[in-house]
Amino acid sequence: MNKKILILGKGFIGMSLQKTLNCQISDTLIKSYKDAEKIIKKYRPKVIINCIGITGKRNVDDCELDIDGVLLANSFIPVILAEIALRNNIKLVHISSGCIFNFDYKRDLPIKEGSEDYFFKLFYSRSKIYAERAIEKLARDYNILLVRIRIPLINLKHPKNLLDKLLKYNKIIDIPNSVTYIPDFVKAIKRLLSIDAKGVYNVVNRGALRYPKLMRVYQKYVPSYKFKIIALKKLGLVRTNLILSIAKLEKSGFKVRNINSVLDKCVKEYLKS
Repeated sequence: MNKKILILGKGFIGMSLQKTLNCQISDTLIKSYKDAEKIIKKYRPKVIINCIGITGKRNVDDCELDIDGVLLANSFIPVILAEIALRNNIKLVHISSGCIFNFDYKRDLPIKEGSEDYFFKLFYSRSKIYAERAIEKLARDYNILLVRIRIPLINLKHPKNLLDKLLKYNKIIDIPNSVTYIPDFVKAIKRLLSIDAKGVYNVVNRGALRYPKLMRVYQKYVPSYKFKIIALKKLGLVRTNLILSIAKLEKSGFKVRNINSVLDKCVKEYLKS
C-alpha cells in the first residue's frame, strides 16, 4: 500500500481512486482545522487527495435540503485542507467540478482553466465556486492541484454513475456535454501526480456526449429500454450544460480518449457488473 497518499472521502470518486492508487483512505468527519490536523498526524501523508463533497442524493437540487452540510463539505473543508497542506508541506489534490461555469453553445469555445464565467444560479455550483476561488489562487504559487471533473460515467453500477441516473428517466435532454469517464480519470490522476502537476486542470474526455447516444448504445443490448427526448426548457430545471477544454491535460502528456469511443465497451461491462 502507498502510504504517501491519503484520500479523504469514501464516496464514488474516492473509492474509485483508491482502487487504482492502492493508498490510504479515510472517511473521518472533518468539521474544523483540529479535526483535519488529527487525521494528518495519524496518517502522515505526503499527498492529500480531497474527494469530500456533496452533490445531492438524487440530484443537485437536493443540496438545498442541507445547506450547512453542503457548505461544509464543498466550501469550507477544501479551504481547511489547503491551509493544513501549506503549513505541513503536503501536496493537496482537490477534486472539484466543471459545473461551476456558464456556457453559450452558439458563442463559446471549450472552457479553459482560467475562465471566470461562473454559473451562480445553482446552490451546488456556488458552493464549489467558493472553494475554487480561494484554492485556485494558492495553486499558482503552492503545491496544490485542482482537478475539475464533470458528469462521471463508469462501467459499473453505482447511483452516481451517469448511466444509472439516466436509466431512472424516460425523458432525457439532447445537449452535448463534457463527461469524465472514471477509468480514464484515475489514470489521468496518476499521470498528474507523476509529473507533480500544480494549478488547475480540466479532467474530462475528448469531445462531447449527447445523452441519447449513450442510451441508444444501452438500447442495443437492452432492446426493451425506451426513452424520449425532451427540450431542456420543458424540464423547468436549472442545470449547467457545457464543454471543457482538454488542451492543458493533453500537454501534460496524458492521452485523452474521445468519450464516444468508450461507450460500447462501457455499457457491455456495466451490464456484466
